[in-house]
This record gives sequence, structure tokens and C-alpha cells, in this order.
Amino acid sequence: MNASPSKTKLLLIRHGEVEERYHRVFGGRIDMDLSALGRSQAKELASHLKATHFDALYVSPMARAQQTIAPIAHQNRPSPRVLDGLREIDFGAWTGLAWNQVLDRHGKSAFDWLRHIDLDEIPDAENGATFRARIEPCLNQILNAHPGQQVGIVCHGGVIRMILSILLDLPLPKMAAFEIDYASLTIVDVTPERREIKLLNFTPWSSYA
Repeated sequence: MNASPSKTKLLLIRHGEVEERYHRVFGGRIDMDLSALGRSQAKELASHLKATHFDALYVSPMARAQQTIAPIAHQNRPSPRVLDGLREIDFGAWTGLAWNQVLDRHGKSAFDWLRHIDLDEIPDAENGATFRARIEPCLNQILNAHPGQQVGIVCHGGVIRMILSILLDLPLPKMAAFEIDYASLTIVDVTPERREIKLLNFTPWSSYA
């Protein structure tokens, strides 16, 4: 895979599976590690990307993203550049709560979390506007620095959905239609005229890949 002179190819990579105690929990800014399976997923993903050229790699500063990019970066890649703005969304009062606890304590469905974020309905959390105001400058920085190049971005499910929302010019809640699994790869071609999803939520570690 190589980008053309007028096309920037973004490879959006979600971190691998996290520690079991954080499954179906709104982790957000909790700096958790990968599980054993998550480390295995990261290695499988790195193996899949072994022949892929990267002009640049960017990564969230959070441990789960750093641990995911490590086997990719060890394959004679450009040194990953940490962008603090690529941190996962801050879930405020929901941080650390399991999905059922959100319903019990806040009376809201965890399945609609993107809509609740967008409408500023989660106490002390980033809302849709503040989340976008953090992610969009990161995205623009990357696109402006790498026209016509191929760039990997290792980050988080919420961040990838916001990037897609910005690129596709669609409301954030619409991104609930896109599954973004652990250690998944989503590829978007970006030109001055259009944005095109070339691959969505590919998981080379899974049985259906």
C-alpha cells in the first residue's frame, strides 16, 4: 500500500484488548495495560503490517496504545511520534463504571454513549464540541505534515470514531454504526476533493479476518 502524490492514506489502529477488569467499563482516561490477549493481538497486527510502508507513525501517550504500537515500531519503522491530543475521551462521572452501573446510577443507556457525549449529557465529561476541538487539530497536523504519504495512527475507539466523524462530515452519534474492535485496522484515503474508507475494522487476529 502506498499513497499517491495527491492522496494521504491514514491507517487508523485501535489498541489491543485491555486488562479483564476493564472489560465493558468506561475506561477513558484510566491508563490501563493490555491483557495477554491484547499483546497477542498487537503482535498479529504487526505481522499483518510487516510489508506495509509507513512514512510516519503517531500514537496516543496512553499505555495501551504504546504497548500496541511497540511490535509495529520494532519492524524498522519511523520512530512513533506521541501526540497528547490523541488520548481517549474523558468520560467524566462515567469513568470506571461498568455499562450496567451507568444505567443504575445515571439512568442512561451505555449503548448510546456517543449521543450522550455529543449532547453534553455526561457529568464532567468532554462533550462532542470539546472532544472535536481536541482531535481536529491533531488530525490537521498529521494531514498537513504528510500530504501524499502513508501514516499510521495508533489510538482509541472513541478517537477513531471522532476522526471518522470529521473526515466523513457526519455527526458523531452516526459513528455508532461502525464497529471499532480491539487491535483493528481502518484505512481512509484523504484527498483535497474527497475522503474514502478503503477498509473498516479489519482484525487480522480474529477467526473471521
